[in-house]
Amino acid sequence: MLERLPLRGDETVLDAGCGSGRVTAMLLERLPEGHVVAVDAAPAMVEHARAALPADRATVLCASLTELVLDEPVDAVFSNAVFHWVADHALLLRRLHDALKPGGRLVAQCGGKGNVAAFLGLATEVAAEAPYAQHLRGLRRSHHFESPADTEARLRDAAFDEIECWLQAASTELYEPLEFASTVCLREDLEALPEELREPFAADVVRRAGDPVVVDYVRLNIDARRSFVS
Repeated sequence: MLERLPLRGDETVLDAGCGSGRVTAMLLERLPEGHVVAVDAAPAMVEHARAALPADRATVLCASLTELVLDEPVDAVFSNAVFHWVADHALLLRRLHDALKPGGRLVAQCGGKGNVAAFLGLATEVAAEAPYAQHLRGLRRSHHFESPADTEARLRDAAFDEIECWLQAASTELYEPLEFASTVCLREDLEALPEELREPFAADVVRRAGDPVVVDYVRLNIDARRSFVS
């Protein structure tokens, strides 16, 4: 993903959803004379990022991407594994458009249509069984896995051009499947369960997934440019 973003090395780049700052630090390596504005909505992640990144080269902000307003526009926007957690993609893309200078590029990757569908299907089966059903009935997971066509339309509506969106299958074998299931795919399921049922639920889903556990990742890649005329 970083290689897809053309950089001279002196730009200011927005990391939209920086998490702990691990990938932001890799981005900074490509900006020896530049600066990163790192944004995340989770205060705990912002605290980690501030501790991990050099204060003179990174500005770390705690903000929702759909409410983001920067003092100065940036040269480029980079985002990794974030957009599928945002409910309103149309608003998200408008905010990122406004954060960019005219001609600035957006490079992003997130979960796309069909992402982890088989694994979440197993979770839904387990959730319908006792003793979990009474707690998980009606649960709606907040992932928003979008298609390339819908994303391209939203980018055009937000005044982007040079748009390219595509899905990339990336099935992955999990070496610590229980930890992964508990912290990523099943996080919302577990939050809805009493504490004593959380580990058994995750273990039941992982057991049903077989050995080895292979999750059907589908990545949505997004490349676009803010139009010079909006």
